[in-house]
Amino acid sequence: RAKKVSLHLIQLINKALCKAGAPANLVVTVSAPSIENTNAMMSHPKIRMLVATGGPAIVKTVLSSGKKAIGAGAGNPPVIVDDTADIRKAAKDIIDGCTFDNNLPCIAEKEVFAFDNIADELIHYMKQNGAYMITAAQADALAKVVLVEQTCKETGKVRKIISRKCVGRDADVLLDMIGVKVGKDVRCIICETDFDHPFVQQELMMPILPIVRVKDIDTAIDLAVKAEHGNRHTAHMHS
Repeated sequence: RAKKVSLHLIQLINKALCKAGAPANLVVTVSAPSIENTNAMMSHPKIRMLVATGGPAIVKTVLSSGKKAIGAGAGNPPVIVDDTADIRKAAKDIIDGCTFDNNLPCIAEKEVFAFDNIADELIHYMKQNGAYMITAAQADALAKVVLVEQTCKETGKVRKIISRKCVGRDADVLLDMIGVKVGKDVRCIICETDFDHPFVQQELMMPILPIVRVKDIDTAIDLAVKAEHGNRHTAHMHS
């Protein structure tokens, strides 16, 4: 879905490489990306190593190809903030991280576990760094917009997945979908939730950041590990 942007970027990279004295067309792509083209490249005998990032299907295919492979799949990175942390800095770092490219990167902060005795202070400084706090009711309304139901073809079970029309959108655009008008200075949507809220359990890939209060470090780590869902991808801690 970003074919033209990708082709343009590769042209820019090759121009810069050429100026630096590198061989022509050091970076290449196919003009028409497709599953067929991908499979042809992955199975070609002269291709010795594969690198893939994306959904679990393509990563599994690459890792089971029999060739050297590097795969980066889904993640749901938790971030823990305890009461020994520099709370002002933690707030800025977390908002900077989860708003970079509107939280598309799978390494970015997706849910916060904050000690109860510093949670209010953390939220205060998050607001100073472009976060907009919504209520529990607004969070539930937003969840109905950004998560849609999908029926699994194999099992027939209904599951919640992120809406493609919401992925990577600006915070003000997402808020507008539930009738909340804010300016472009709002970088991130924050809300307090419980652990079972879909914002915590689902990797959203948009600038929405749920905050769960915890009583101590053992609880924080236990919940963070569960929220990460065994992806073994990324986790953060401010301490």
